[in-house]
Order: sequence, then C-alpha cells, then structure tokens
Amino acid sequence: MENSIADNFQPPACTDSFIPELTGKTQVKIALAIGNSRLHWGLFAGKTLEKTWDTEHLKADAVSRLCEAEKAEFLVETVMRSIEQISAHNFLCLPATPAISNLHTLSVVPLPLVLASVVPQQTAIWQSYPEVRIITLDQLAIGGIYPTLGIDRALALLGAGNKFGWPVLLIDAGTALTFTGADVNRYLIGGAILPGLGLQLSSLGKKTAGLPLVSLPESLPCRWAKDTAGAIQSGVVYATVAGVRDFIEDWRCLFPNSKIAVTGGDRTLLLQYLASAFPDTAASVIEAPDAIFWGISLLTVDC
Repeated sequence: MENSIADNFQPPACTDSFIPELTGKTQVKIALAIGNSRLHWGLFAGKTLEKTWDTEHLKADAVSRLCEAEKAEFLVETVMRSIEQISAHNFLCLPATPAISNLHTLSVVPLPLVLASVVPQQTAIWQSYPEVRIITLDQLAIGGIYPTLGIDRALALLGAGNKFGWPVLLIDAGTALTFTGADVNRYLIGGAILPGLGLQLSSLGKKTAGLPLVSLPESLPCRWAKDTAGAIQSGVVYATVAGVRDFIEDWRCLFPNSKIAVTGGDRTLLLQYLASAFPDTAASVIEAPDAIFWGISLLTVDC
C-alpha cells in the first residue's frame, strides 16, 4: 500500500451501491491498529491471527478529495492491495473459506474491518470503510480505565494479561515508550509515558542547531563517548534503559509474581540493550509483538 494510491484513484462512477452483499463474512476479518507512526494490520481467520504487517499512514488530504462512495471503494481497494503485497512475497496464504475464494474478490467484497486508533485524522478516513467496527475504551473488560487512556495501551494490556495472566505490566516501545499495569482483578493500576528511543533521537536532531540526526545502535553503545553522535546514542540508550529497569523493579515490589511483557516496534532493540546492561531484569521480560491484536481478538470473536 502506497501513500499515492488516492492521488491516482479513478473510480468507475460515484455511486453508493457498488458493494454487493457478503455471506459468511464472520470467518475472515482484518484488524487495523493505527499508531502514531504506522498502520498495523492483522488478518484473522476465525479466532486465529494468521498474519500481521505494517504500512504507512494514508494521505488525509488526498483521500478527502474523494466523495463518500469513492472513499469507501478506495479503502476496500487499499485493504486488498495491502494483502496482495504480503501474499505476493509468500508471507501469507489466505485460508480457504466461503468468505473469500481469491484475493480479487476483495476489490468488490469488503472484509469486516475492526479498527483501533490513536490518530484522529486517520480514524476519520477509515470511518468511510463500509464494514468497519471501531473499538472504544468502554468495550474493554478492564477496571479503572480513565477517559484519555490510549486505546492502543488498553488493548495491548488486555491482550498481554489474557495471554500471560494477571497481574501484568505491559511496556510498549513504540513512538512513545509507555508503561501500563493492571492487578490480578484486571484493574488498572496506572502507568507512564515518555518519548520512545527513536523520538528522542529525532527530537535532538531536529530541535537543536548543532546536533546531528543519528540512528539507534544495534548493540549497547559505549557509555563514555568521544564523539557527538556516540554521546547522543549513549545518553538516550542508557537513560532509557535505566528508566525501564527502574519501572520494572518498582512494579515487582508492588506485584512480585507479575508477568512483564514488551511490545512495539523498538521492542527487540530495547530488550537487547536491557539484556546487556541488566541481564537479570531482562530475563523475566516476555516479548509480545502481537499484544494489541491479542486484545482485539477478545472483542471480535462474535462480530
């Protein structure tokens, strides 16, 4: 899926009746978790998560120029193209179900789409999808949720708790680095938010006059660097890892038997850094890349 699709989209006609009825559509679903940086996709066959993948945000200005029927058709085509791309690379074999006989069916028959989003502008785009269900906080079986809690944090917490057991601490190493914990009764204890590893690096590069843009190192950097790029890497990585360890240790004081899981795009690097700096702490942290989709699956079984 490319951002330029909407710019080149040419519908055959602007009509509200181009989508035929779909039978047996509960067997295959698409889940879309819209994060701050990317679109996170999951394809479900029944209760089974078949595949996950990521793409870029859609261009809101390009989509806004389409009429409502065109938007709906474009979004169905966007889902189809996204699945075709991963299928073409042998990443996915679609299950044989009455809902889908082949990939081309998706261009005219929309798969049910379950949506969770933390980006209002992107949410507005996908509301035009003809078979969309938007997940909200009130649908989640977690106590103590406050109104501004991110749906991504809540769903990932629910998924991790259901998968590994309660209490649980869920660390999301994405654009933002978040900590979210709940007790044995699925009651939210609370959490914290700080800039993620990549955001810290890009902020220094973009908001200062003399500091360069640098990338995350593949392994724990030298703490006492002798060049500017190395000093930035050292500061961001060591301070973040120390903070993660501190939150984990404090949580363990509250809930000694709690599971601790990490998700998000930078989870693997974060775990590598943590394992190098604090191996005992890292040993008990579970990698959970699909935590948000585990949470979504608990809400979509009957839809």
